[in-house]
Amino acid sequence: MTIHEEKARDLFLQGYNCAQSVFTAFCDMTRIPQEDALRLSSSFGGGIGRLREVCGAVSGMEMALGALMGYASSDDKAEKTAHYARVRLLAARFAEIHGSYICREILGAEADSSSPVPADRDANFFHKRCCLDCVSNAARLLDEYLAEEGRL
Repeated sequence: MTIHEEKARDLFLQGYNCAQSVFTAFCDMTRIPQEDALRLSSSFGGGIGRLREVCGAVSGMEMALGALMGYASSDDKAEKTAHYARVRLLAARFAEIHGSYICREILGAEADSSSPVPADRDANFFHKRCCLDCVSNAARLLDEYLAEEGRL
């Protein structure tokens, strides 16, 4: 298990959402203060505010990727294209493992989006949901990609 994967799992088990857990696990590399990282990524849990859209673990992974390798120029089409290719590659790698990068497709019957109230993190939550695995895999995939690119 990578250091970032372990940190992401720990944050998730502390009660942070999937996006917060992955994004914040990379604060050592992004140099974003932990409290800022937690706030920036707080809206993306549960597939964006429990809407069950893009998996929060994927959102957190892609946010960290952007902080580490994203573009800042509005007019460099080649740079934008290269970054979007990285984003798509990581999303595809995640989908290979989980069958999708869409929260409601990953969770299936557990994908209730009717309420903004987060589910309780009890034994039943961890028994029925693969969210901890999603968090682990997203952090690991980003670590692997950064290693491939000589950034880790």
